[in-house]
Amino acid sequence: MIAGLSGAGRTQVGNAMEDLGWFVIDNLPASLIPKVAELSSGPRSATPKVALVVGSGPATDEVPAAIQELRESGAMVRVVFLDAATDVLIRRYESTKRRHPLSDGDSVGAAIERERALLTPVRESADLVIDTSGLTIHELRVRATELFSDKALESLMQTTVMSFGYKYGLPSDVDLVIDCRFLPNPYWDEQLRPLSGLDREVIAHLFKIPVTGEFLERLESLLDLLVPLYRSEGKAYLTIALGCTGGRHRSVVIAEAIADALRRAGIEPRVFHRDIDR
Repeated sequence: MIAGLSGAGRTQVGNAMEDLGWFVIDNLPASLIPKVAELSSGPRSATPKVALVVGSGPATDEVPAAIQELRESGAMVRVVFLDAATDVLIRRYESTKRRHPLSDGDSVGAAIERERALLTPVRESADLVIDTSGLTIHELRVRATELFSDKALESLMQTTVMSFGYKYGLPSDVDLVIDCRFLPNPYWDEQLRPLSGLDREVIAHLFKIPVTGEFLERLESLLDLLVPLYRSEGKAYLTIALGCTGGRHRSVVIAEAIADALRRAGIEPRVFHRDIDR
C-alpha cells in the first residue's frame, strides 16, 4: 500500500511498481481494500502482487482499519508513506500549476497542512516513511525499484544503510542514527577535500586513526545484537543512518564499512549516500 501527501510522489511510485509487474490500483475506496486483497490472494488469482495507491478523501479515516484487517488476514502487507516538507510541496504545486485536492479557496499551504493532519493515522501505521523532499523523480523511482523488486521482496526485512550531512537536516525515515562527527574531518585536509568517502585516500586517512577501528568494532557488535531482534519483531524495513557535518567524507566511509559488515553477516543492504554530491 502506497499512501502519503499529495505531491509527495505516490503516482511516481505507483508507475515504478507497475513497471516491475505489480497490478496497481489508484484511489481505491477504503471499504474495498480488504475485498481486493481477498481476491488477489485467492487460489485462482493471477495477480498475487497488488499495489494500492491511497490518497486523501472522504473515507481516509477508514484506511488504518483496512490496513489492520489486511495484516490480520495473513497476507504479506507493506505500507509505505510518502512525506515531504510543506515548502517543498508548495513549490511543486506552483511549478505544475495544479490545484491541491483539498483546496477550498484557501492557500496551498493550508490545504497541505489540513491533509497532513488527516493522514496522520495512516502515517503512524506505515512500515516505512520516505521523505521525498530532497529526491528527484528519478531517485524516487530507483528507491521504489529497490523496495519492490522481486529480489527485494525475498528478504523478510529490507535493510538500508545511508550516509547524510547534519548541515542538510536529519533524515526523517530512519530507525537508527549514528553521529560520526567525533572523527577528525578530512575536509580540513586540502588534498582530501575534493574527494569523498568512496575514495581510497579518504578511507586510508580515517583508518589510520585508531578510534575508527574501535568505533566500528563496537558498532558492529551493537548491530549484531539489534538486527536479529528487529527481524524477530516482524519489522519490514530497517534504515541505519550515519551522519557527519557535510555527508561527504566520514559518514560515507563508515556507512560503507557497516554495509560490508552486514554482508559478512549474510544481509544484503541497500546503500544510499544522500548528500555526497552536495
